[in-house]
Amino acid sequence: MNLPKIVSRSEWLEARRVLLEKEKEVTNARDTIAAERRKLPMVKVEKEYLFEGPDGTATLLDLFEGRRQLIVRHFMFGPDDDEGCIGCSMQTDSVGELAHMWARDTSFALVSRAPLAKFAPFKARMGWEYPWYSSFGNDFNYDFEAATEMGESPGVSAFIRDGDDVFHTYSVFDRGGDIFKNFYNYLDITALGRQEDELEHPWDWWRYKDSYDSEDAAVPGNNWWNGTRFKS
Repeated sequence: MNLPKIVSRSEWLEARRVLLEKEKEVTNARDTIAAERRKLPMVKVEKEYLFEGPDGTATLLDLFEGRRQLIVRHFMFGPDDDEGCIGCSMQTDSVGELAHMWARDTSFALVSRAPLAKFAPFKARMGWEYPWYSSFGNDFNYDFEAATEMGESPGVSAFIRDGDDVFHTYSVFDRGGDIFKNFYNYLDITALGRQEDELEHPWDWWRYKDSYDSEDAAVPGNNWWNGTRFKS
């Protein structure tokens, strides 16, 4: 194991101070980019999309649930799939309590191309209560570049409404979605980091939260996400 060098507390504090200045530069750069992102032009959504939800048919405007903004996770779950994308699942695990988005007049929803009946069991298995809609039969994921003839792509899109008019303001895909995996943010502050350098692909270690084979992680039968951890 390649561990960091052992030093005195004073040496550590000095090294930490030097790194902190670099971290501040990154933080300031992110603030600048976020400000530029908010100034991006927007596009009016002219096409009508009909989604299948637990309460029946819904429009894109309905997904706002009366709030001013909407964030959509394009969840990779195609019509022929039996399980959702592992990476999308890990990002969904990281969403957290929606009340914090609602407090800023923003709704959140998952959208997949599979029919609702196809992903409903998977949603129950994962223990998620987030709104999840099917775009089966419409072009929503295609129009917002989350699906092509080659297959599904992970992505997140943002929308804003002015009355009943809906506008597309932003989308992010691929590595840009790392920011939505909160566990990476925590792992990045540890000495061992993400521990992916020796892997052929960074995602080789990813699992559904109920499918890790380590006794220190989730294993089938460990209902750890609701606070009760036990082995079946």
